[in-house]
Amino acid sequence: MMTGFEQHTKKTRRAIFLEEMEQVVRWRELCALVEPVYPKPGNGRPPVGVERMLRIYFLQPSFNRSDPTVEEALDDSSVMRGFVDMDLGCEAVPDETTVCKFRHLREQHSLGEQILGSVNLHLQAKGARITTGTIVDATILHAPTSTKNRQQQRDPEMHPTKKGKPWYFGKGVRGSR
Repeated sequence: MMTGFEQHTKKTRRAIFLEEMEQVVRWRELCALVEPVYPKPGNGRPPVGVERMLRIYFLQPSFNRSDPTVEEALDDSSVMRGFVDMDLGCEAVPDETTVCKFRHLREQHSLGEQILGSVNLHLQAKGARITTGTIVDATILHAPTSTKNRQQQRDPEMHPTKKGKPWYFGKGVRGSR
C-alpha cells in the first residue's frame, strides 16, 4: 500500500508472490466451502469476514507464520495488509485468538484438505500444484574434538558436519516446526 511519499520503490518478492496468489486462488469458491460452518453475527463480537480469514490462513504457510506472528506481520507489513484488504485507519488486525479459532474451525470440519484440494484442482488445470510440507530446524550441538579424556576417544555420537562454509564437530539435532 503506497502512501504517496515513496519516490523509489521496488516490488519485493513478497509482493510479487501475493499478486500471483491473488490471480490463482478462487476466493469465492473457498468462501463457499467455509461459510456453512463459519460463525454468524449475533451475540458478542461480530466475526471477521470469511475471505479475510482465508487470506490470513494462506499467509501463514506461505511465510511460515504462527497465529501470533501472522498478527504481528499484518501490523508490520503494508503488502500483507493489502493482500488481506485491511486499513489500519479503520480497523484493527484480527488478533491471534481469532486466527487460532479459525484454525480450530478448519481442523474441526476438515476444511484444510478441502481448501487445498480446491486450489490444487484449479492449479492442475494450469499445470501447477501446492503440497504441504514440514519445516526442519537443524541445530548443531558443539563437542570438543579432543581425545584427551579418560577413554582417549571422541564421543561416538559426534561427527564433523558442514553448515554453510565452515565445518563443525558435534551432533546435529533435528526437530520439525
